[in-house]
Amino acid sequence: QVQLVESGGGSVQAGGSLRLSCAASGITDSTLFCMGWFRQARGKEREGVAGIDGLHRGTYPTSLEGRFFISKDDVANVLYLQMNSLKPEDSAVYYCAAQRRARYTVCPQFPWKGDYWGQGTQVTVSS
Repeated sequence: QVQLVESGGGSVQAGGSLRLSCAASGITDSTLFCMGWFRQARGKEREGVAGIDGLHRGTYPTSLEGRFFISKDDVANVLYLQMNSLKPEDSAVYYCAAQRRARYTVCPQFPWKGDYWGQGTQVTVSS
């Protein structure tokens, strides 16, 4: 059974940076998964933030390109999200997700649905 546990959320001032982590257990072959980060702000729908496939190719929504960077450590089974130049509108609960894919296939364009989800970690950006 795949389990995802996020960490690294917190409060930061606008312009600051945070790095989120997602520890994945139960994934024995990372090339068979698209991993991603999503977020949901209060009163808004969940939206995709970044995705990464088995060959470490990252995908981002156009609105976030250049500020957020996704990476993963396949040995440690940890997914990361580096967030820079944070804005108050980035405040949300951030979720880690995994979707089973054919080996090495690129992640789909957002939106996509994860087969597994973490419990989320809160990020609050103050102005």
